Order: sequence, then structure tokens, then C-alpha cells
Amino acid sequence: MSDDRAILEAVDQLLVPGTSRYTRAELARRAGIDPEQVRRFWRAMGFPDPADDDAIFTDTDVAVLSEFDRFLDDDMVDPEVALQITRVVGQAMSRVAEAEVAAVRERLEALGLIEERTDEEVSEAVVARSAALLPAIEGLLVYQWRRHLAAAAQRVVTARGLGDAGLALTVGFADMVGFTALSQQLEERELAQVVERFETLAYDAVASHGGRIVKMIGDEVMFVTDEPAAGVEIGLLLAEAYGEDETVSDVRVGLAHGPVLGLEGDYFGPTVNLASRIVNIAYVGSVVVSAEIEARLADDDRFVLRAARPRRLKGIGLTSLWVVRRPDQATRRFPEAVVERMRARRGH
Repeated sequence: MSDDRAILEAVDQLLVPGTSRYTRAELARRAGIDPEQVRRFWRAMGFPDPADDDAIFTDTDVAVLSEFDRFLDDDMVDPEVALQITRVVGQAMSRVAEAEVAAVRERLEALGLIEERTDEEVSEAVVARSAALLPAIEGLLVYQWRRHLAAAAQRVVTARGLGDAGLALTVGFADMVGFTALSQQLEERELAQVVERFETLAYDAVASHGGRIVKMIGDEVMFVTDEPAAGVEIGLLLAEAYGEDETVSDVRVGLAHGPVLGLEGDYFGPTVNLASRIVNIAYVGSVVVSAEIEARLADDDRFVLRAARPRRLKGIGLTSLWVVRRPDQATRRFPEAVVERMRARRGH
């Protein structure tokens, strides 16, 4: 057995319950599941196919798959939907695991505990500390899952009152300007700090006004709210927060309201496409909204909406747009304000 293989098996024994002893075929036989279903389940979690003679599965795998099969036999959910859920969970857990390992290594570096160590010693230190965190992280994962499950169930109850109208949401995108150029100028650690700050400001702003972040896409955040007013308030807060923060660039925000299709924790449809197109043509630091939002907020004295030049958006056509500001910002000419801020950032 190679040294690398021995190390990998030691990691599995430390972090995965049970002893690796079964091949995929043996796992299927013991769990009483068709081998093809086992293969699909394993792939849905995000893992590559093991070799036919690779005994990587444990009694825990047998127990989980057996329970999963009983879940399907009880007709609680369609098998294909179950695999969709598995894919969503797999993607989320992969990100959690990567983030945890990166955080552990960063902390060890900050404490000076891996200086002048070999790569093998560093790996062992990261694995050992990750193992020590297992109880706390497991509890945190279950806690957050239950909280999000309760929130999702509450949204289903609320949506019942919509009748034939279906699910309508305000969809927003905030895009950090100049990120590509910035990423070419900064060191990896500095770039990571920028991305972390971008995410922190986004989560704070969105959560503070009842919104939900759908996903972070590098230099862009997608969020949703139930009502346009909350979405616009979040958009303005994001523009202000990033405009005042010295760590990150300014953002531009695009918002649209209308029917959406929810799938695997994400949203799709014309409303999402419209919001995504709007943010691409918005000025730096601006919040630009669709006609539906303008119609709903025209009499709301918390906002001032001014018609922008209609734009021809890709795949949508000529579209009426509005720029939103707060009442105390309404007398400022937007382009000049943007130029002044950008000059100040450059030290002119």
C-alpha cells in the first residue's frame, strides 16, 4: 500500500463512522437496493464512481441507504425528486466541508502551529482539528437545517393564499463592479478578504429587511423578497453599504417583481431573467427596477422613482426602467455623484 493510500484511509477512519469494508456491489446487496440505484445515489451526492473492487463503504453507508430505500418504499416522495434533494444536499455539504477545512488551515496558520512543518504534518494537523470539530459542526448543521425547514414550510403555508396567482417574488441581483480587474491585481489572500467582505455585507443587508439570499456567484448576489418595497430597501442599503466600505467596490442593483419557478432552492423564469438583465445595464451605485415595481411603489413616499431611458434587453426587448433613490438623494444628479465618488476612490 502506498503512503498516500494509507493516509487517505486514515482520514476516512477518523472522519467517517465505521470501517471501510464493502464494495459498491456488496453495499447494494446488504442494503437490499438495486446496484444502479446505489450508483445514482452516490453520484447525486457529488462523488465519482469508485472502482468495482474498491471497498470504501461502511456499515453506516448500509444503514443510511437501507433507510433511504424504506423512505422511497413508503411513497413519501418520488424517487427522482429524492435524487434531486440528494444533489442539493450534496452541493451544500461539499461547500460546508471545503469552507471548514479552509478555515481550520487558516486558523492553524494564524496560530503559528504549522510553520516549518512538512506537507504531511500539516495535513495531519488539519484533519485532526477537523475531527475535533465534528460534534459542534454536526449540531450546527442539524440546527440550521431545522430552522430553514421550518421557514420553508411557513412559506408554503403562506403561499396557499395566493390561489391561482402562483408564487410571485421580488428578485434582486447586486453585482460588484470591476471585480475581474480587481481579481487580477490582488494576491489570493487579499482577494479572499474582498469576497468575504462582499458576502458579509450582502447577508447583513438582505436579512435585515426580511429577504433571503438565494446564492452568491463570486462577485454577484441573488436575493428574493416577498414584496417590492422590501426588495428596493435592500437594494438601496446594498448600494450605500458598498459605496461607503473601503474594502470592496461599488455595486449596481437590478430588481424585478413577478411569478417565479422555485426549484432545488433556486428560482427561475422571466422575472429572474429580467432582474439579471437589468443589473447588467445599471449605473455604478444605482438601483434600477422594472415597471411592475414602479407601479407598486409609485405612491410610496419612502422612495423616489425616476424614469430611465428604455433599454433593449437581450432576450426581452425594449424595456421601461426606473432608477430608485431615497427622498434626500432625489435632487442629486446621479452620474455626477458617481463620478465624484469614483474620483475620490482614486485619490483625484
